[in-house]
Amino acid sequence: QLQLVESGGGLVQPGGSLRLSCAASGATLDYYAIGWFRQAPGKEREGVSCITTSDGNTYYADSVKGRFTISRDNAKNTVYLQMNSLKPEDTAVYYCAADFLASAERLCRYGLGSWGQGTQVTVSS
Repeated sequence: QLQLVESGGGLVQPGGSLRLSCAASGATLDYYAIGWFRQAPGKEREGVSCITTSDGNTYYADSVKGRFTISRDNAKNTVYLQMNSLKPEDTAVYYCAADFLASAERLCRYGLGSWGQGTQVTVSS
């Protein structure tokens, strides 16, 4: 059974950067879409960025385009989210999710599959 563990969250000032990691175990990520979601208090969950492990196809929410970059290291069974130019509105719990044979866009839009426990990201001065 696929298990996902997020790390890398924390407190950062506006304009700063963080890199989140999602480490998978229990299965290899071949032919998966894997990605990042976030949920702030009182707001709906948002698919932030997703990637397919087979061909590296990516999807980004409009709110993070040009600031966030998703990447994968298939050898380490890990996916990363590099977050630059962070804004207070990026504050949320960030979750990793993966879905077998899904496209990046489908995973980010519908959020089906396996989920991690989340990591808090707080952007504040």
